[in-house]
Amino acid sequence: MSKSQQPTQLSKFLSEGIQPYVMKALQSIQLRYQHAIKNWLNGRSVQSFVSLFLTSIFLSIAVASCSGSSSASKNDVKLKLVSFSVTKAAHDQIIPKFIQKWKQEHNQNVTFEQSYGGSGAQAAAVINGSQEADIVHLALPLDVSKIQQAGLIKSGWETEAPRNGIVSKSVAAIVTREGNPKGINTWADLAKDGVKVIAANPKTSGIAIWEFLAFWGSVSLTGGDETTALNYVTKVYKNTPVLTKDAREASDLFFQKGQGDVLINYENEVILAGKNGTKLPYIVPQVNISIDNPVAVVDKNAEKHGTREVAQAFVDFLYSTEAQREFAKLQYRPVNPTVSQEVASQHLPIKTLFTSQDLGGWDIIQKKFFGDGAIFDKVQAANKA
Repeated sequence: MSKSQQPTQLSKFLSEGIQPYVMKALQSIQLRYQHAIKNWLNGRSVQSFVSLFLTSIFLSIAVASCSGSSSASKNDVKLKLVSFSVTKAAHDQIIPKFIQKWKQEHNQNVTFEQSYGGSGAQAAAVINGSQEADIVHLALPLDVSKIQQAGLIKSGWETEAPRNGIVSKSVAAIVTREGNPKGINTWADLAKDGVKVIAANPKTSGIAIWEFLAFWGSVSLTGGDETTALNYVTKVYKNTPVLTKDAREASDLFFQKGQGDVLINYENEVILAGKNGTKLPYIVPQVNISIDNPVAVVDKNAEKHGTREVAQAFVDFLYSTEAQREFAKLQYRPVNPTVSQEVASQHLPIKTLFTSQDLGGWDIIQKKFFGDGAIFDKVQAANKA
């Protein structure tokens, strides 16, 4: 038996081994207690009654003490958090705060196993079981919906959670070369001749889906019809020489290899890079999409691991003022109203901010744009022809 097992087994012995004997003793006392009362009522033995009465009180206290000590020394809990790459810096600050809070309130140690990567790949790993996440914090609700459709998350997760399950937000930004030599100021400029766009593939990347929806919505939600929107996005992707598998590869092509004239990125990443010494010329278009990042408990795994209570508490903590301030420090747009007001001046106002719901919701978006043979496939086919 290892040293780490000894306290647990001792607690189990105290709670499960001693208590049955105590209960048997109390049952015996109850019989004698009733007999003593009868004798006392007959005037025979007041001392006997008092002695047994005090003994029963003592043993009752002992049982309560045993039970209390057992609940006070809870086993440690490990949570598995699976998230998309750019959230790591925020979670590195938030997790220690939650651990301390839970320890103070529940006298229980919580540790975290963390995994970060592309949102689509992370969702696939949770679905195939290679990542047994208790909690997922992903780049877009579509990825959480896929996990739900696989039977790992209960339906209705977004309606039962605060803020519809959205815990962090951003918008899209257009990064240009120094001096903006191609004169890129709006989404429409990406379709101009001679502009090379560095973008990721919506089939594999979360940010790429947000990019595509930003392109499409900038036309369809500002008075253009769907034919106009289709022509526009076809031109933009014709200006995209290669589609990378994820945002990191796209950034490497743009910054490290010097390819392309513009790069689409999260606003929070661009601002944070500037604060860390890498000034990037960028534009935040006044017609923009709300990039909403969801969080959810993976019900099936949390129940299997016995971690539901703690996992749900961590998800709830992410919405707290304390946690949202950590997201704000990394230039996310907070969902907590108090923190949103505190940092409002740090973000450029958006004239027209639309959401995935304005485009029909994720079920429609997936079928209409990204399913096999859907609009994105047609755009790619047209550019290859």
